[in-house]
Amino acid sequence: MPSSTERTRIRKSPEARRAEIVGAAAAVALAEGLECVTLRRIADELAVRPGLISHYFPVVEDLVAEAFGSAAGAELDALLPDPPPPGTATEHLARFLARTSGTAYDTISRLWINARHLSRYRPVLRERVAAQEAAWRGRLEALLSRGVAGGEFRTPDPYVTTIQILVVLDGLGAHANTDTRDRPAAVTAMAVSTAENLLGLAAGTLTRAAGTPAGTPADTPADGAASPGGDGGSSAGSSGLPD
Repeated sequence: MPSSTERTRIRKSPEARRAEIVGAAAAVALAEGLECVTLRRIADELAVRPGLISHYFPVVEDLVAEAFGSAAGAELDALLPDPPPPGTATEHLARFLARTSGTAYDTISRLWINARHLSRYRPVLRERVAAQEAAWRGRLEALLSRGVAGGEFRTPDPYVTTIQILVVLDGLGAHANTDTRDRPAAVTAMAVSTAENLLGLAAGTLTRAAGTPAGTPADTPADGAASPGGDGGSSAGSSGLPD
């Protein structure tokens, strides 16, 4: 007679199983790099057979792209939610810039560096990187356009200003793999000062709106950024068949 404490295997829907796989792959990508996203590694993370992973992702490159897209998309949703929460465009921009600096953002910066490098050789990943870049531009441009329409910002072309701000953020993020502890505060705050200059804001406006001392990085991770694409929890399975 089976023990009453014996665990009952729960059969998950294809959608739930796929989301679990992508979530686990995204977590591995963030922690160790996209090169570590393999069918066997994700199977080990979820305590299932590799055949189950290959059922949903016959080509590992598709899983790598999904892992990157899940992590980058989760970070974007946390930094620039759509629809935006209550608040002014100035407050939303200040929050975004405060959270895209400092060590808390280094993990996602490393993933972007990793993805852009690998995308040179991996067409599927290259398409996903381009799609995520477009999503970030679109979300930030929409924020700046709202600010212009509401009289908070002044810029003749929100799209160009968006790219200029993102270029500065990318430049700062490119050093995520190096020691930047001796970086001057004026350099750390370049994205904020650039945005203020381009949007016709008085110096210190975004710093005050974010409640962050000038030149001080925000080390609080963006909400939800620790678990992109799902909770990444494990699920024991005894066969390589899809469930």
